[in-house]
Amino acid sequence: MHKSNQPITSQITNFLDYCEVEKGLSPVTSKNYFNFLKMFVDWLKANKLEGLKPHDLTPEHIWNYRLYLSRKKDERGVYIKKTTQNYYLIALRNLLNYFTERDIVSLPANKIKLPKLTDKDKAIKFLRFEQVEKLLAMPDLTTAEGKRDRSILEVLFSTGIRVSELTSLNIRQLNITDLQKNKFSEQEISISGKGGSTRTIYFSERALKWLAGYLQTRKDMFTPLFINYKRDKDDNEHRLTTRSIERLVRKYTAMAGLPVDATPHTLRHSFATDLLSHGADMRSVQELLGHKNIMTTQIYTHVTNQHLKDVHKKFHSGGK
Repeated sequence: MHKSNQPITSQITNFLDYCEVEKGLSPVTSKNYFNFLKMFVDWLKANKLEGLKPHDLTPEHIWNYRLYLSRKKDERGVYIKKTTQNYYLIALRNLLNYFTERDIVSLPANKIKLPKLTDKDKAIKFLRFEQVEKLLAMPDLTTAEGKRDRSILEVLFSTGIRVSELTSLNIRQLNITDLQKNKFSEQEISISGKGGSTRTIYFSERALKWLAGYLQTRKDMFTPLFINYKRDKDDNEHRLTTRSIERLVRKYTAMAGLPVDATPHTLRHSFATDLLSHGADMRSVQELLGHKNIMTTQIYTHVTNQHLKDVHKKFHSGGK
C-alpha cells in the first residue's frame, strides 16, 4: 500500500525514524514527539477517526482537536496550559511537514495555528533559594526511595538539566570510584540534549554527596542512574520515567506548602535565576542551559532587570 493511502496513525513510526535519521534529532526529542502525538492518536480513536488518511485531514479536524486540547485536564484535574497545548500542536505540524517532504498529500502545516500566549502565559515559575531548600528537605531519608528522590531534586537544581535528560543518565557516566572515596569535586559529564546538541553539565559538591548516599543503597546492576523500585523484576531497565519524576516533584512541593505548582522545569528555571541573581552573565547561563539561541535565555530578564534597577538606585546621582 502506498504511504498516502495509509492512515495517519500508522505513519507516526516512520515520522519518528525520519526525525532521528534524516533530521538528526536526538532519541529524547523523538520520544517527546511520540508522547505529544499520542494525544492526537488518542483523540482520533475517541472520535472513531483512527482510519483517517493524510489527505482526509481537514481544518475542521484541527479546530476540533484544538478545542479538545483547550478543554483537556491533566491528571491533577488542571487544564493544560497554553504553552503545553502549543507543544502538542507543534508536533502535529512537524508530522504534516514530514508528509510534504515525502510527497504525501495532506493539509499544509501552516493551517495549524498556535494559541497566542499572553504575558501571563509566558511568565516563568521559579523558586527562591529558601523555597528550594524547603523542597529539598521533604523526602524521607530513612528509605532508599527517599534518598533517591533527594538526589534527584539536588541534581535538578545543581545542573539545570531537563527532566528528559535526567531520565537518560546512566551510572557509567559518573566517576563512581571518586564518589565511593568521598571525592566530590570536578564531576562533570557530557550529555546529548534538545535537538541533538551536546553540552557539559556540572554537579555541585552537595549534589554529589547526596548522589553518593543514594548509590550506596543500590545493590543492583541496572544501567540507569535513577531507577524505579516498583517496576516488575523482569524489567531489565527499571529506568525512572519523566512522568514519575514530575509526580514526585509535585508531591514534595505540596508537602513543603510552596505557593508555586512546581515541576522539574521549575527547578531548571530556579537554577538559571539563582545563577543570574549572583552575577552570572546571560551568555554563560545560555551555555549551561543548552539554549541554542540567546533569545531563549532572555526569559530570565526578570532577574537582570531587577539587578539593573538595584544598580540604578544605588549609583545614580539623581536618586541621592
